[in-house]
Amino acid sequence: MMQLQEERFFLPDPAQRRVALNLHTQVKDLPLVCVHGHVNPAMLAASSYSWGSPVDLLIIPDHYIFRMLYSQGISLEELGITPKAQESHFTPPDHRQIWQTVCDHWHLFRGTPSSLWLRDELRNIFGIEEKMNSANAQKIYDLLEEKLHSPVFQPRQMFESFHIEVLATTDAATDTLDHHRAIRQSDWSGRVIPTFRPDAVVNIDNQHFAASIERLGEVSASEISGYRSYIAALEQRRRFFKEMGATATDHGATSTYTERLSEAEAERIFQRALQGEASADDARRFTGHMLIEMARMSVEDGLVMQLHLGSYRNHNALLHERFGADMGADIPTASEFTHNFKPLLDAFGRERDLTLIVFNLDESTYSRELAPLAGHYPALHLGPPWWFFDSLNGIRRFFDNVIETAGIYNTVGFNDDTRAYPSIPARHDLWRRASADWLAGLVVRGIIDEEDAAEMIVDLAYDLAKKAYKLKI
Repeated sequence: MMQLQEERFFLPDPAQRRVALNLHTQVKDLPLVCVHGHVNPAMLAASSYSWGSPVDLLIIPDHYIFRMLYSQGISLEELGITPKAQESHFTPPDHRQIWQTVCDHWHLFRGTPSSLWLRDELRNIFGIEEKMNSANAQKIYDLLEEKLHSPVFQPRQMFESFHIEVLATTDAATDTLDHHRAIRQSDWSGRVIPTFRPDAVVNIDNQHFAASIERLGEVSASEISGYRSYIAALEQRRRFFKEMGATATDHGATSTYTERLSEAEAERIFQRALQGEASADDARRFTGHMLIEMARMSVEDGLVMQLHLGSYRNHNALLHERFGADMGADIPTASEFTHNFKPLLDAFGRERDLTLIVFNLDESTYSRELAPLAGHYPALHLGPPWWFFDSLNGIRRFFDNVIETAGIYNTVGFNDDTRAYPSIPARHDLWRRASADWLAGLVVRGIIDEEDAAEMIVDLAYDLAKKAYKLKI
């Protein structure tokens, strides 16, 4: 049986545990503000939705899980991941078999965030107190399958039981947002909003860039013949997203490089990209220029700008070729901000009305560069630990690295960044516990008092995210 201690994740010092438990109690039942993630809005647009099997819900969408199994020699095919081009010999395994494989190897996840999240999901959402292992794999599968057929576990009902106040999805710039429209037109009161993500029509090293631009022209009802019409189409799409409730954009880039191009140079690179002739240097410069352009648009339309930087996407080329993106092969790279980010900050870093939220996978940048930059420029804020560092130790390191220089009020609270819908409450609870424990450490060392800590824990758990993402209820 799983034993979930009320004081889990807290450091062992009794005085610190007492303060941490008191702080966590103050915020554990606050609503969840889910400002960034990858939940499919289709499941919330439908009044009745089929999850499929427990594997469809908990394994196939979650690259945190299958990347670990892949690292131990278990193929993605064995886990039910279908190749992009259906191969004549490929027959997906039975989902019970997949679940058994996962449980047979669950010891691989000991000490990882995935283990903590799924343990909490099984216990707190589905009422399953068994530990995952080979012996009880089929029993747990049966219990989950039964629950998933219950009306209580429909997506909308789970949304309400999770106490989600608002959930932001991440949507391509060319998305019609039909599912968001259906949610808005339904009689359901849950607040689900889109987020504008233009990577496919900005990062010109994308092999489908020309096709993406053609699609952008279609959805914006415009003919994109050059750079000016391209910019106009992007501005039109941002207006549409904002009309549909969006408060933020999201941008991904491998490099932190920014550069202001002349319009003539931007036009030349854009035309080369449409012809499939852009170089790697063209891609670096154009993406860097477009980050500045997107900041300019955010100043004008008020959308919060999120930047996810420093991930070498799809590092495993063969896996990407066979299965596509998001197969667990995104790897952190070294980053530099002080020089690379200066053109963007020169242009818009002093704008008080701009909220520019940076996420980065190079932890060494936080105390050396990002905290000092965020502690100076009014526009710049630090997103919480992301991807590999969305973990108990990653959160603690983040606080230790940035708060002395930037304070908590140049950070933006938490986002769960999830693809696995049932993990949302577990992820927020881990953040709230880690925050409470870290603040309690400051209290017992006399750095802050309990009155300050009581205000700070509410800010970290709830208020900072609402303020940063301009979420008015």
